[in-house]
Formats: sequence, C-alpha cells, structure tokens
Amino acid sequence: MTPIARLQLTAIDTPDPYALARFYSALTGLPVAEDSEDGWVELDAGGAPTLAFQLAPRKRAPAWPEEGALQFHLDLEVGDLDIGEAAVLEAGATKPETQPGTTFRVFLDPDGNPFCLVLAGSDDVGGA
Repeated sequence: MTPIARLQLTAIDTPDPYALARFYSALTGLPVAEDSEDGWVELDAGGAPTLAFQLAPRKRAPAWPEEGALQFHLDLEVGDLDIGEAAVLEAGATKPETQPGTTFRVFLDPDGNPFCLVLAGSDDVGGA
C-alpha cells in the first residue's frame, strides 16, 4: 500500500510546554530542540517522528480510568518493567492505582496524561 503521508510528530497540548518536554526528554533520551519557540517545543529525534508540546493554558488532564476520558496515550517500550517504573517515577511520573494489565503499566505524566510502559517483546499493548 502506498502511504498518503509520513508521521512527522505527535503534538501534546500542555499548560507548560518546556516542563513537559523536559519530562519526556528524560524518558526517551531525546534532547529538547534548541530552536523551540515560545508555546511550541519539540524533542529532537534527528529527523525521525518526534514529540512536540504546544501551549494550551486551559488544558486539563483526562479523568483516566474513567470510560471515554482518554484522547490518546503513548506506549513506551522497556526491557524491564520494574526498572522502567523506578525511572519514570524518579522523572516525575505518578502511578495510578488502576493497573489493567501484567505486561504493561500505566503512569501519569506531570500534566496528568496517561502513558504506558510496555514490556519489550510483549504481544500486549498498553491499556490506558
């Protein structure tokens, strides 16, 4: 199948683009792009699809795990869930009580957006 388009980036609305960019930079190892502008911050993935953070002063966190509360979430692959969990908690994530799977874990970023750490090699996908 011939693609219509190539994924350039995923933009995440946030009241504080620089803070959320630094958080995801710590998780992914991608540096914050030096040419970021006020209200728009990207991670530098060297031309590969990346994450961007857009100023949205009135953005509110989704009410996960409430049914229908999510708009999207990121799945980030790790080799060890326990080591990954310790690292994301140290970076500023929180772990909600509700954990719907065994091969992935749900966390909340500093803005309250859910994301999953998924065990590498697992057929399961995150279930936030």
